[in-house]
Amino acid sequence: MFHSHTLLAEASTGIDPYILGFSLITVLITIWMGFRSAKSSKSASDFFVAGRSVSVGWNAAAISGEYLSAASFMGIAGMVMSAGYDAIWYPVCYACGYLFLLLFIAGPLRRFGAYTIPDFAEGRFDSPLFRKIAVIFVLFIGFFYTMPQMKGAGLALAFIIPGLPYWVGVVLVGAVITLNVALGGMKGITLIQACQYWLKMFAISIPVFVLLAVYGGYGKQLEMNKTPHEVVAPIVVEKTLPAKAPKDENWTSPFGPMTSKPAKSAGLTPEAQRPYALLYTYSLIVALVCGTAGLPHILVRFYTNPDGVAAKRTTMWVMILIGVFYLFPPLWGALGRNHMPELYNGLAGVKGTDGTILRLPQKAIGGVWGNVLSGITCAGAFAAFMSTFSGLLVSMTGALAHDVYGRILRPNSTPAERMKMFKVFAVVCGAGAILLGLCVEGFEINKLVGWAFAIAATSYFPLLFLATWWRGITMAGAATGMLIGGFASLAAVVTTMVADQLNLVEGVPQNALASFYKLHPLLRTLAEQPAIWGLPLSITLMIVISKATKASIPSDVRMKMLVLHAPEALGLKQEYIQEHQGAGH
Repeated sequence: MFHSHTLLAEASTGIDPYILGFSLITVLITIWMGFRSAKSSKSASDFFVAGRSVSVGWNAAAISGEYLSAASFMGIAGMVMSAGYDAIWYPVCYACGYLFLLLFIAGPLRRFGAYTIPDFAEGRFDSPLFRKIAVIFVLFIGFFYTMPQMKGAGLALAFIIPGLPYWVGVVLVGAVITLNVALGGMKGITLIQACQYWLKMFAISIPVFVLLAVYGGYGKQLEMNKTPHEVVAPIVVEKTLPAKAPKDENWTSPFGPMTSKPAKSAGLTPEAQRPYALLYTYSLIVALVCGTAGLPHILVRFYTNPDGVAAKRTTMWVMILIGVFYLFPPLWGALGRNHMPELYNGLAGVKGTDGTILRLPQKAIGGVWGNVLSGITCAGAFAAFMSTFSGLLVSMTGALAHDVYGRILRPNSTPAERMKMFKVFAVVCGAGAILLGLCVEGFEINKLVGWAFAIAATSYFPLLFLATWWRGITMAGAATGMLIGGFASLAAVVTTMVADQLNLVEGVPQNALASFYKLHPLLRTLAEQPAIWGLPLSITLMIVISKATKASIPSDVRMKMLVLHAPEALGLKQEYIQEHQGAGH
């Protein structure tokens, strides 16, 4: 039965109506909800912060929907399949990052009452210059994060319509989301993202329960990685892994193929590889946990809550919602390794391990029900990259329309003019994201997201943490730390991307950068995962420069700290908004 299903799935090259239908329904509903929500988005406040009226339940689901991107839905399963237990750190730390947000940032940030993170930056330090610096990182992090969403779109559509070029999916999904954001802004996408969370939860959980019923429980899947073949009633599975697949002992090791890759490339022994793998792991943990607390498109969500208490309650519920979701992707990774090992042979596209969730149900179950389950997972994949891309686009568009146009270029512009520019910049940012998405077909989705988190962890997180809790920080200190820490991490990550990508091009000899990294595994590890040195560098610079420029601490810093931390009943959280209403808020 197993082999007949395999042949059936491989023989099928046409468009499956169930897979196409479920995916098309998801896209059409998203467009319909965008048009419907656009009718209720009337003011600048609706576009930028959804009128500050989103309830805890809706906002928690919306944030979860926005946060569970293509990396969460497709990338974690693919990375667990390709790297084994090494990759478990991704779902664990994605969820743990919200603990930092809950304890240190969510409540104070909402009480300050701004529209965007650059708003907070200028208001906290009384510095229009700092707003410009903060906008740069909103765009850097946002565009970096859009790349894996676009790749997910290209992969999913190439699976749904066999033979369709990768770029078509990128352009189609990018255009749909750009339209939604331009129509309704933050208020327009909030309902969509909340519904998409529950669609993703359904799409990742129900099919995996069916697969476990067919193949046996998680314990049986792990046992299969200890024996050459395993009988899983009623199916006999001959486990013949391709040469590109990691060996069983590496796949189940905490220092597996992902974290030990730089040291292994240098020819070190397994024992000598461990310190480098441990360093890689610690740096990845720092990047994912602190990066979560520094993502602009997540942070701006807290401005949509009515008050700081609601923001903290929202964060707690987000931890629960995404924590439950992250129980499932590792199961998919283990199932994919054991029952669809041919995916290891694909370097890119849906033939790679990132396509595990899309293809496995069709192969495992076969027939109509297999196609239905694959259709459900495809719908979940579309919901994943569409909801996250929506949030990123709102974040970047808001920075350009509100901060660049409304506060820097045209400070006397009316709310209506800013709303018009919001729509223009949505199209500009959407086009930029599509172009970048065309360039990353050869990269793993989750690795791209990990790098975006590393940049956020070394730029925005130290700024928000110190500016919220230390009255002694100055604009010079904050800007210096954020610029040097963030750009140094960005530069380090780009060097590893260049080294890896050039080596994938046929006919191009190994480039000098790749050769250098091969000889220096420590530098390669620190460049690929820069958070472990970038975050301390950023914080140290912020403290040292602030001490040296303490004369420039804002004179009203005590009042600002009260606004950030005082109980809601005192009514101080609206001070900043009232002060700047004349500027078009």
